Amino acid sequence: MIICSVNKIAKMYGGNAIFENITLELKEKERVGLVGRNGSGKTTLVRLLAGEETPDAGQIHWKKGAAIGYLTQIPDYHDSPPTKDVLRTAFSSLLQMEEKMKRIEYEMGIEKNADKLPKLIDEYGNLQDQYAIKGGYEIEANVEKIAHGLNIPHLLNQPFSRLSGGEKTKVGLGLMLLKEPDLLLLDEPTNHLDLMAVEWLGNFLREYRGTVLVISHDRYFLDEVVNKVIDLEDGEVSVYHTNFTGFVKEKEEKLLREFQAYEEQQKKMKKMKEAIKRLRDWANRANPPNADLHRRARNMERALERMEKIKRPTINRKKMNLEMEATDRSGKDVLMLRDVAKRFDDKLLFEDVTMHVTYQDRAAIIGENGTGKSTLLKLILRQINPDKGEVRIGSNVKIGYLSQNIFSTIEEETVIETFREEVNVTEGEARRILARFLFYGYAVFQKVSQLSGGERMRLRLAQLMYQDINLLILDEPTNHLDIESREVLEEALEDFEGSLLAVSHDRYFLNKLFDKIYWIEEKQIHCFEGDYTWAKGKMAELRESAVPLRTEKKKETPPRPKKENNKLLVNKNLEKDLVSLEERIVELDEKLLGVQDLDLLQELYKEKEELEQKWEELCERLENE
Repeated sequence: MIICSVNKIAKMYGGNAIFENITLELKEKERVGLVGRNGSGKTTLVRLLAGEETPDAGQIHWKKGAAIGYLTQIPDYHDSPPTKDVLRTAFSSLLQMEEKMKRIEYEMGIEKNADKLPKLIDEYGNLQDQYAIKGGYEIEANVEKIAHGLNIPHLLNQPFSRLSGGEKTKVGLGLMLLKEPDLLLLDEPTNHLDLMAVEWLGNFLREYRGTVLVISHDRYFLDEVVNKVIDLEDGEVSVYHTNFTGFVKEKEEKLLREFQAYEEQQKKMKKMKEAIKRLRDWANRANPPNADLHRRARNMERALERMEKIKRPTINRKKMNLEMEATDRSGKDVLMLRDVAKRFDDKLLFEDVTMHVTYQDRAAIIGENGTGKSTLLKLILRQINPDKGEVRIGSNVKIGYLSQNIFSTIEEETVIETFREEVNVTEGEARRILARFLFYGYAVFQKVSQLSGGERMRLRLAQLMYQDINLLILDEPTNHLDIESREVLEEALEDFEGSLLAVSHDRYFLNKLFDKIYWIEEKQIHCFEGDYTWAKGKMAELRESAVPLRTEKKKETPPRPKKENNKLLVNKNLEKDLVSLEERIVELDEKLLGVQDLDLLQELYKEKEELEQKWEELCERLENE
């Protein structure tokens, strides 16, 4: 049964159309992922589905009586109730029933109400039955379950008004999950959660009894949760009945089919135009001019005009152009922590922490929120000092830092001013660089304070790319980035020849890039020389055995090749790449001879030029190795 239907809706902001003529359906018990690039209108569409805004055209219909849950603005409680009481408001009707039962209990205990007792007992019994059926006796258990899953038990007794913005958002999410609406709308629910809470939420939503629509850029999370994907692109929606991995594959196949159909139509139109031209030439050469040939040419021309033109699909969309280059290499030892301990407000965060990051290591720090991940980064960056132990940075280490709260103190400065504060280039060069990070034209004069989280992240990445660094420290770098931008970042970091240290809750990002995991738990740190999935399995074994373990190595995973120790391997790889490039260049030469379409010709020629430049660069590298 359909819980929500959208019929030809449109929405505009400031004279700009966000989308128009959108039609879709959400059915009961579906788990839907809404995906698209940042700025494509996903949040606007969800706000329309939630009834927070109205469409400029078209209609949205909801199933009669359906409850909709959408986490928008965090409610403000003036009397500063404990967080637990805020979560209990999800059961307001049951709490009212509970109060009524207490009043009846009181009345039954008054002697003068003896004559009313049978009626009171009957009313109390009916209320108690309803209370039990609707789950009144499970209120506390449900609150505890959600609080534990989202890792917020420590917040339950704190006044809600004193919580941070991120903590309030988590409590708001918990409140929404406890209400169990028929249609649950979630916009980036994983942004403020740690890894364990993200995994728990994925399991919770998979078993959710209602309909779920979620906006997320977390690829593993989408794969775990959704069975339908709505792709919002260029103001249009496409629906795929699969998970995220299946959607990526199906979208690529669809794009290729559309491009082939476009090419076929272009060829057909070209032949029709040539036939029309020939018919007219023949008609005009005849003496007298042949009216029948003119008529046939005109009929063919009308057929061409009536033909529904296929829009050329966009194969290569604009992406960030990100290439992270390390400067002079650091020494072998990049950073060392020995027996480090840190307290805040008499609370011990961790103790006896030992870490050793060497040249070209890819290390990640993970753990639940509040275990001290960001504090550990601050110790390494020398922003704070340890209470005990030693933090040492290696020789010739040049650090670049990407923080969670980027540019939070900047108010009046523009994008280009902020960029040039860190990178000493001319205004023209700055604009050229910023365009590679999708800041075009007037966008470079926009105030940094007005940028979205993703735009701030792109600006900071632009700065880092042109700085003198060989150790990148990243604190939740994929937050606010759409999936395409995450992939660009991952490719750039794969090629980065320096060392990496990151805090992240993006499991796909962790598994793709990192082969050393520092896991903080129970005020201790454990090191696993493998990816996140392997470390998670070893950590589970460690909890079961309850045996202290600080470092364990993934035997089957070979160490990441070090540039200076693998010259022969590098040379072989370069030679192999050169052969592949030469074969592709010859293949393109043959294709170029038979191409008639101008756009395709430009595309193939551009590819050939890029490959030839890459071939020259590889030859030069091979000579210098």
